[in-house]
Amino acid sequence: MVFSSMSFLFFFLPALIILYYLIPKRLREARNLVLLVFSLFFYAYGGARFLLLMLVSIAVNYVCGLVAGGKHRQALRRWGVIAALVVGLGLLGWYKYAGFFAETLNRLGTGLPIPQVVLPIGISFFTFQGLSYVIDVYRGDAKVQRNPLRVALYISLFPQLVAGPIVRYTTVAEEIGGRKESLPEFTQGAVRLLFGLAKKMLIANAMGRVADDIFSMNAATLSAPVAWLGALAYTAQIYFDFSAYSDMAIGLGRMFGFHFLENFEYPYISRSIREFWRRWHISLSSWFRDYVYIPLGGSRCRVPRHIFNLFVVWLLTGLWHGASWNFVVWGLWFFVLLLGERYLWGGLLERLPGAARHVYTMLLIVIGWVFFRSDTMGNALTYLGAMAGRGGSTGMATYYLLEYWPEWIAAVIACLPVKVALERALDRRIERPGYRALRVWGPRCLALVLLALSYMSLATGAFNPFIYFRF
Repeated sequence: MVFSSMSFLFFFLPALIILYYLIPKRLREARNLVLLVFSLFFYAYGGARFLLLMLVSIAVNYVCGLVAGGKHRQALRRWGVIAALVVGLGLLGWYKYAGFFAETLNRLGTGLPIPQVVLPIGISFFTFQGLSYVIDVYRGDAKVQRNPLRVALYISLFPQLVAGPIVRYTTVAEEIGGRKESLPEFTQGAVRLLFGLAKKMLIANAMGRVADDIFSMNAATLSAPVAWLGALAYTAQIYFDFSAYSDMAIGLGRMFGFHFLENFEYPYISRSIREFWRRWHISLSSWFRDYVYIPLGGSRCRVPRHIFNLFVVWLLTGLWHGASWNFVVWGLWFFVLLLGERYLWGGLLERLPGAARHVYTMLLIVIGWVFFRSDTMGNALTYLGAMAGRGGSTGMATYYLLEYWPEWIAAVIACLPVKVALERALDRRIERPGYRALRVWGPRCLALVLLALSYMSLATGAFNPFIYFRF
């Protein structure tokens, strides 16, 4: 089940809201139980056979949390963390990487059988969430949770279950047991949900159609303008697809009293690759920073060790996104760029005009997305070769620009912090007649308009994938 589906918007979500809010606030555990049951159903709807895997993950992290956070000997507590890592990463490794590693070894002549394993939806996200809970308990950053239903709710909470953002236990620990729902919070969450839905239905899907059409063609025959247009369309699609899901997850969380942290902060306005990764998929970047990069030594070490630390983080970042060499190369692409900005051309970059820095950053990001989108390394290199071509016919590129011109304009505007600027402008004039009403009711009315447009797109049964589900 996806958020941008009729079954979710018109059946699952209304049923949950009604049952949840029929229960008095004082019966917190009853409300939690309703959320838990609906969350497990939400996951089972997309693959009932994997519900057992989810329950195993919950049970393992609950027990390991008790061991890692109890008043035990240090060695026993450490074994609690090790057990959580072995089981969690072991399951992730089998379901996500077994086939990839077998195929890689077979190229060396091993003749291993290729496991036919179906990837469970969201396994990377709920694995990382469970591990962060156990590790934080071990470190003393979070209190051990002895109520298994609360641990289960944290790991399986449906808004962020299958595509993030990765929510730390420390972020929602108090809210699991003591959140305070309110009508203003619910309204703000609903508005955020509808804006995210529109971002997905009206922009991401249109850009996805362009990207899929162009990337499905023989890259060797593409003209440079068409190849660039396809790469730009995918650059827009992946941002609006994933950030839309994060918007909807944050909005849904707010509707039920949870406050998830932001996952995107207008990454395409960045003026360096370092800035881009401070703005893109913030929950994943901070997870690797806190649980891999800093424990390895971070940047407070000698240069060779720092290079090694960065290499490990970006190798894992690439692999996290998928079991394929193109994802590995994508991760190492950013490793090289970040290394260069740190030790080679960072000083020169700082002296360039802001516009030049932005062009530099976006050029490298778009090239990176070609590795990410392509099925194989060969396809990626061929596609990049087409982008580096000398030109060719612009007819097809013109067609896609004219056919989707409203979506292209909307994509450019939505990539910029226009919304933030408008809110600040209204806030400065909030005491003037009419401005307060515009500040309060403007987003709500616009959200309803966007809902109507999104519904019309949904009703047609049009192209509607969520590409981040496979990660």
